[in-house]
Amino acid sequence: MLILASSSPRRRDLLTQAGLDFTVDAADIDERMQPGEAAATYVQRLAVEKAQAVWERNAARNSDDEPLIVLGADTTVVLDGEIMGKPADQTEARRMLKALSGRNHQVLTGIAAVTRAGVVSEVEITQVFFDLIDEQELVRYLASGEPLDKAGAYGIQGYAARWIPRIEGCFFNVVGLPLARTMALLARARAGQNEAEPGQA
Repeated sequence: MLILASSSPRRRDLLTQAGLDFTVDAADIDERMQPGEAAATYVQRLAVEKAQAVWERNAARNSDDEPLIVLGADTTVVLDGEIMGKPADQTEARRMLKALSGRNHQVLTGIAAVTRAGVVSEVEITQVFFDLIDEQELVRYLASGEPLDKAGAYGIQGYAARWIPRIEGCFFNVVGLPLARTMALLARARAGQNEAEPGQA
């Protein structure tokens, strides 16, 4: 039994695309950064905390016949060491996009899987290159409302794709979940869970 500890429709779509059967139980945790916390540490910690929180409230559903795995994830955009989360409003979205214009930045996703055997977690990093953003296009994009629910104020799978000539790394990571790495992580989690079964430890 797989539970996705995220309300992101993009992550739901990606897991469905990968052919996985799962349910959704979004985590509600404090997502503030800790003092001096690096971006990679931050997204990995949040992924783990999300997965652990949902595991704890669903632990009773775990069984030998249907072992429970909870998948957590957190994605952020980083430019010059500054973390860009979801913008609070159009003004902040404009600031973010103007900063990204004509530059390259990193998209980091922490992923974590929790089972009765413990936690496995990793971080995927993708380099994203932006062209200069035309002012009229920027105004049109901001008016669409699309930037407001996305880290860094853009989605590579939407209107903003016109500004991204290339990336280095996993495309799906920029969407919100590095699929190949997630599948490998889930396989590790299942293997660890099997090793924890009575008589196999």
